[in-house]
Amino acid sequence: MDPTKTGAQTDTGTGGAQTDTGTGGAQTHTGTGTTTAARPGRRRLAAGAVAAAVLAGAGACAADPPGTGAVLRSLAATVAAQPAAAGAGAGGEADGEIPDGRTLRPSDTEAPAVRNLDGPLREALQRAADDARAQGIEMTVTSGWRSKAYQQRLLDRAVSRYGSVEKARRFVNTPEKSAHVTGKAVDVGPTDADYWLIQHGARYGLCQVYANEVWHFELLTRPGGTCPAPLPDAAG
Repeated sequence: MDPTKTGAQTDTGTGGAQTDTGTGGAQTHTGTGTTTAARPGRRRLAAGAVAAAVLAGAGACAADPPGTGAVLRSLAATVAAQPAAAGAGAGGEADGEIPDGRTLRPSDTEAPAVRNLDGPLREALQRAADDARAQGIEMTVTSGWRSKAYQQRLLDRAVSRYGSVEKARRFVNTPEKSAHVTGKAVDVGPTDADYWLIQHGARYGLCQVYANEVWHFELLTRPGGTCPAPLPDAAG
């Protein structure tokens, strides 16, 4: 999804309905070739419905398996496209977001999500990725450095799903406490790379931090040392 667009579009297929909430107004396509233009009075309602749908599905954040990273990035792009409805800022790669459909590797330092990682963490991750590749495992970065604004958007979505900051913080930390914001945490995918890094990460000083997030790693020991036992979740 292009986060620079000012509207969102949902297409349920040729037999379903399509809603376009772009700046030109809302249109409903029924899939039969009939187009009905929404009256101006309904535009606000249509935009609100899209924002509600985003928040309803936003629980795919850090609580779900690594394969849902694409869902998270799609939600982030949708919210960024509707700042008035969802309370989001401009968003985008400058905030550490990874565009939907892009595969980001530890060597892709042109991307802020990788470039702004703490130097020792980034170097350890790159060494681990090289060794994993030699064993047939391709390691990707599903989330790295994040701006405070991006971290806050993720937290807001988690609060919307779980109902309180206390419950949401089991999965998404506050901007003030998140190691992603300081560049000292990285989320890795796919699943085979996660489990490879859980098994071998201590060689590089990389450790799984939370028991409920097999993809979240930080430098918590010296290379060749012993990783501490994972915490239950981000709430500690």
